[in-house]
Order: sequence, then C-alpha cells, then structure tokens
Amino acid sequence: MSDSGEFKEIRRPGELEFIGRRGGEPVQLVPADVIAAVPAAKRAAEEANRDLDFDFLDDRVVLTMLRERHLDEEAMFKAGFKFGAPLAIVGFGAIVYWGGVAQYWESGRSQWIYEVAAVLAVLTLLFFFVRSAVTHWSDPRRQNLRARARRYREIAHIARSGGGDIPKRYPHYGPYPFAATFHPEVEESRRPEDEGQG
Repeated sequence: MSDSGEFKEIRRPGELEFIGRRGGEPVQLVPADVIAAVPAAKRAAEEANRDLDFDFLDDRVVLTMLRERHLDEEAMFKAGFKFGAPLAIVGFGAIVYWGGVAQYWESGRSQWIYEVAAVLAVLTLLFFFVRSAVTHWSDPRRQNLRARARRYREIAHIARSGGGDIPKRYPHYGPYPFAATFHPEVEESRRPEDEGQG
C-alpha cells in the first residue's frame, strides 16, 4: 500500500519488459549489445550458447525465456501452496487439538484412534505435497529453462562487473541452486506453461 492508504497498481510488462520477481514490478530487458560490449560477458554468452543450445545475445529469445521463467516461478509457488498450506494447517491443528483436548480423553482407545487419524491425514497431505514438488522440480523442460535463466544471470553479472550499464540484481531474481540441470536431449516444442492445458 502507498502512504495515502491506496493499493499500489502493478502494471503489466511492456514490450521489452518481464517480471523478475514474483509479485514484483516489470523490469526492462537490458539489450544484448550492452552485454556484448563487455568482452568477458560476450565470451561467456558465446560459451553458454554452445553449452545450452540457446542464443543469449538475441533479445527476443532472452525476453521470452525470462517471461517463461517468471511463469515457472509462479507455478512453483502454486504447486507448493496447493498442498503446503493444508499440510501446515492440518498438522498444526492436529498438534494443538492433541495438546488441548485429545490427550485428556479418558479412553486410551479414543486417543489411539485420534493419533492414527491425525497421522494418516498428515502423511496423505505430505505425500501429495512431495509428489507435486518432485513433479514440478524434476520436469526436464523446466530444468532446461532454469539452467538457461541461471546462466543468463551469471552473464549479466559478468557484464556489470566489467563496467556494463546493468542494474544491480538484474535480472532481479535469485539463482536456482538445484533443479537447473540442462538436458540437451529434451524435445522443447512445448513450453513449461503449456503443460496441463488442453
């Protein structure tokens, strides 16, 4: 919210913009010629082009990749929230109810039934949470996207360190510490955000 108490309107990305952080403002794409003007960054981009089968000095394909990376981040959040929130609520509720009510029941059989039901509910939600996370994180198309996004971030940092006019933290999202392995054998005719449609 702004100082006046009104909600801040988040504007949609313009022609050469992308959203670099979930829920953040659009970020202007740094043109490839700015990156290529730094020799070390240009060499890094050319090496990455060979390693990841992707042209890191083509503004249009880089912009598409960054927009898809944002959609991937949104999908990661939704996948985690879908089962993570119920898991946290049910788990917390089961503990609180045990501490406040169930442990004082006179019947040991009733307590045992409650414990079994609570554990089954938590384990069921945990199973769906883990399955959702593994499905999302292990998808090779998504991993290729993350690998390219991570490498682009490294190239941009090299360019900034070499004197390029690049904003701090550009492209404004964190690195992927895992699930960003490049799979050259993967058919990429479908984009990650297309999955589950149709």
